[in-house]
Amino acid sequence: MSGKEQSITDADFDAHTGPRRATTTSKGAIQLAVPASDEGPPQGVSAEDIAALAAGVTGEVLRPGDGGYAAECATFNLAITHKPAVVVGAAEPADVQAAVRFATAHGLAVAVLATGHQAIVPADGAVLITTRRMSGITVDEASHRAVVQAGATAQQVVDAAEPFGLAPIVGSSPSVGVVGFTLGGGLSPTFGRPFGWAADYVHAIEVVTADGLLRRATAQEEPELFWALRGSRSNMGVVTALELDLHDVTRLYGGGLFFSGEDTASVMHAYQRFTASVPEELTSSIALLRLADAPSVPKLLRGTFTLHVRIAYLGTTAEGERLLAPLRQAAPVLLDTVGDMPLTDFASIHQDPADPMLFREWTTMLDQFSPETVDAIVELAGPRADQPVEYVEVRHLGGALGRRTGPPSAVGNRDATFAVWLMNLGPPTEGDPQQAYAQRVLERVQPWSTGHTYLNFTSSDPTPARVRQAYSPETYTRLRAAKSVYDPGNVFRLNQNIPPGGDA
Repeated sequence: MSGKEQSITDADFDAHTGPRRATTTSKGAIQLAVPASDEGPPQGVSAEDIAALAAGVTGEVLRPGDGGYAAECATFNLAITHKPAVVVGAAEPADVQAAVRFATAHGLAVAVLATGHQAIVPADGAVLITTRRMSGITVDEASHRAVVQAGATAQQVVDAAEPFGLAPIVGSSPSVGVVGFTLGGGLSPTFGRPFGWAADYVHAIEVVTADGLLRRATAQEEPELFWALRGSRSNMGVVTALELDLHDVTRLYGGGLFFSGEDTASVMHAYQRFTASVPEELTSSIALLRLADAPSVPKLLRGTFTLHVRIAYLGTTAEGERLLAPLRQAAPVLLDTVGDMPLTDFASIHQDPADPMLFREWTTMLDQFSPETVDAIVELAGPRADQPVEYVEVRHLGGALGRRTGPPSAVGNRDATFAVWLMNLGPPTEGDPQQAYAQRVLERVQPWSTGHTYLNFTSSDPTPARVRQAYSPETYTRLRAAKSVYDPGNVFRLNQNIPPGGDA
């Protein structure tokens, strides 16, 4: 792959993502006359129909019982098991078009799967499109941009950009899909404060909408679709590629500070004071961890209650040392991994699990993180608390996340200064105390909440009410109007669904 190409033009974008399809005519496309049913697949999808689909697809087409079907449908979050009527392992945009047209012709819903970190709703009886075969990345050094196909992961894009001294905005996990992360807004615990939301740096999107057309959306071409795609994930169609900005970053002053859970109050109050004054080049979070005594857990953390402060700073090591001094002095440090590091090692900051696992998550956004907020969290998640979930985390937002740095989009939460995020590993135990506990925490921090949530952290509760909370009323209404244009039958509903038209 050559990164030393000319500036990326419309024609270049098409070459990277597959054959361009006409977007000015509906000839040959399946038109949506009747909304698909939520009651499972209708009768009449025959073996001949599946064979005809397979004949027109470059990638894989699999049905229940076929070899490779379960592996094709597998998700990183094992809370969801997909059992679609047919799964299409797309190898190019034309495969996505064929799958969408097949689904609408047979009255089936469509779901899309890249890595499945944000597995939402089972795709039972639907058409599932997997995009992992579409993982091409082209870096243009001159324009500081990349074209990223739908199945590419964060680590793949980081590694592709690194030889040119460039980097994308990434989250905490190297195996998260870049497209899903970005379309949900792209809240980065590594680059959030200095650069803002990843969605703000998208210049062009190629997407297959419910009519089976492959469209190119930019601020000038299909501007309403471009606005809606950035912030609504898969509600408007199946994205096959993004063109996005890269940044001049090759290294970080980053890593983690680990403290005993017994020091929760002193460390969290020190963290509150720390976040009140740090420059926006520094992004951080603090997590209260109660991890199992298991081989997959680092030995220091097995079966213990610890605090993990995560640091990602774009300034010098000397300045980073000065800024972190009050945290290091707050309590005895069990382990200190913070130091100068190459950006390619970004995953070592948060140390997210590398293997598929079952998890649930809950979140809310805060407009302030005061000493009183700290006291509330210590009360519910500190050393004397009965905390049945593994993670309670506070992420520092603000900085560039509070500003719009690109064309207008549906991404919200620019008024939030912190996020509270909880995660439970494994299935609920009897009576589901994990859910009850999460609700108690969210209610306890309500006095400091903006009243909104973050779309990418709603996988465990993608109810209409929670999805609404990711947007302002005006944005949600506008998204529903866009949905009525691009997916009037709500074919793309197996997600954090935004229904078309009418009342929710």
